Amino acid sequence: MRLASIAFFLLVPGLASAQPANSDCSTAALLCAQQGVAGNNTGANGPVPAFCQPGGNQVWYTFTTNSQGGAVTASVNGINCPAVGGMDDELSVAVLSGSATCNPALFSAVSACASDNQGFSVSTQALAPNTQYWVVVSGVQDGGSTSPAQCDFTVNVSGAGVDVVGIDFDAGPDVEIPQGGATQLSATGGATFDWSPTSGLSGNGIADPIANPSSTTVYSVTTTINGCTFTDTVVVEVVRLVNPPNTFSPNADGRNDTWEVPGIQDYPGSVVTIYDRWGQRVFNSNGYREPWDGTRNGRPLSEGTYYYYIQLNPEEGRADPYTGFISIIR
Repeated sequence: MRLASIAFFLLVPGLASAQPANSDCSTAALLCAQQGVAGNNTGANGPVPAFCQPGGNQVWYTFTTNSQGGAVTASVNGINCPAVGGMDDELSVAVLSGSATCNPALFSAVSACASDNQGFSVSTQALAPNTQYWVVVSGVQDGGSTSPAQCDFTVNVSGAGVDVVGIDFDAGPDVEIPQGGATQLSATGGATFDWSPTSGLSGNGIADPIANPSSTTVYSVTTTINGCTFTDTVVVEVVRLVNPPNTFSPNADGRNDTWEVPGIQDYPGSVVTIYDRWGQRVFNSNGYREPWDGTRNGRPLSEGTYYYYIQLNPEEGRADPYTGFISIIR
């Protein structure tokens, strides 16, 4: 359905100085996916007659579809119109295809024309990828009236055809690293990359910095696509690959007689070293095939606190050692 084939009506004149900047196609305000824009159609008196509501002061918005295209939903919410006795204000919305030349004869409706005095939305047919479209919002004071309703509202676009995060821009998959480990992040889409926080990163302004956080960190990355700013996040989870206990009781009662380290069997190249409180090495093992039994050279050690140092040397890269204290209780 082309606008040229629709019966147009002239808008009610308004003061030029009071017109919103986006009163016509050539000054359409930018809509970014999932980012509501506050608007007001007071005094709008653009050169193209109202599409949905004859006499309705209309304002224009524009958006560009993503690389895959598809249906788009245009929503109007937060409608706030001055009370007029005996009148029921309504806003309308429609989505149009057309031309950047803003020639009225080249516009076509790609959605129905919907109107209401409460929040509402309208969905389009499947839209072409990487293509500019327009959203027109207008209003009248009563169904069938030609007196304009001039209201505050918020307009938003969303849906498979316009959403960008996860389609044309992605921070990359969440990743798990060992304590002291590192991973290369991999954002895609956009031309610039602004990461936050920058702590634990090898640099900023690139798509693939090395992340070496000391604890689990949610990194966000921001870019600009078609004039819109988008942010996505990636979680770098720092995990303990082994969890050494802090006590054991080598008293030959058959319970907790050796220092078992859960998870260490997955790292056959690990090196485990135990020191006494004077810094003397009392135990050392490559591979930790036999758990420490609280002895030094076969002789039982006294009760007390010892210090452990475990280097896992996992195949995926050298990680920080695990250190801490272990108590012998007899």
